[in-house]
Amino acid sequence: MELRVLRYFLAVAQEESISGAAEYLHLTQPTLSRQLMDLEAELGKKLFIRGNRKVSLTEDGVLLRKRASEIVELVEKTESEFWGTEEAIAGDIYIGGGESDAMRLIARAARSLQCAYPGIHYHLFSGNANDVCERLDRGCLDFGILLEPGDLKRYDYIQLPVKDVWGVLMRKDSPLAAREALGPDDLRDKPLLLSRQSIGRDSLSSWFGQEYASLHVAATYNLIYNASLMVEEGLGYALALDHLVNTTGDSQLCFRPLEPRLEVRLYVVWKKFQVFSKAAAKFLAVLQEQAARGA
Repeated sequence: MELRVLRYFLAVAQEESISGAAEYLHLTQPTLSRQLMDLEAELGKKLFIRGNRKVSLTEDGVLLRKRASEIVELVEKTESEFWGTEEAIAGDIYIGGGESDAMRLIARAARSLQCAYPGIHYHLFSGNANDVCERLDRGCLDFGILLEPGDLKRYDYIQLPVKDVWGVLMRKDSPLAAREALGPDDLRDKPLLLSRQSIGRDSLSSWFGQEYASLHVAATYNLIYNASLMVEEGLGYALALDHLVNTTGDSQLCFRPLEPRLEVRLYVVWKKFQVFSKAAAKFLAVLQEQAARGA
């Protein structure tokens, strides 16, 4: 398979139209159609269902779209690592992580490099720990940000000099909003919104104790912003990390920490024996300096 043809395939999958993809790629429609038929013949699989107005992917086509996206992304990342001269430090740095206020440290490191190395560009990926680790293992990310308990044995890492705090996001007119902190008994019979990543975490299950198995889980979420809208509409109380949703001013929401206090450490991780680009190596050096001085 040629990389060029994979890009053609992805364009058709995105446009859902051979004519639309041909226009986007600046190719004639017959040329593009022939390339796609050659690809199907090479793989021995039918990739498209051709309708009157649009084309859709077969099951094999869906699989190829996933793999082709990974291949193209990895090639583009590899190419970017070789940009620049021997003297200049430039290129792309790929960072993945869940929603956390620790991203401020990443931003500070990037900002400190910005003036000296304006040719460095950052690409952020948001996802849960499984998503981040998968992309790290495939080589699509340079760094990942993981919350404990993460699978740190698989990676090299540094611990960030900050901790995230678990608590409850709720409406300001909730009866529990009058409390300064909330314990397990306060939440036992309340409708809760839980992060899918937090379900089964040792830290939360230990905090709740025997009550954990009988919690009233009204919904699960991946991104806290969407969950915060459901909290605003009165669906329930979201267990979340602090500083991710604005609770000041006219916001209808407030945040109360858990009691006993529940904190989690955060780590920047990367693949063992990773060979970094000059840009990524410089960025890591700044992060390590920040961690050493506790900034």
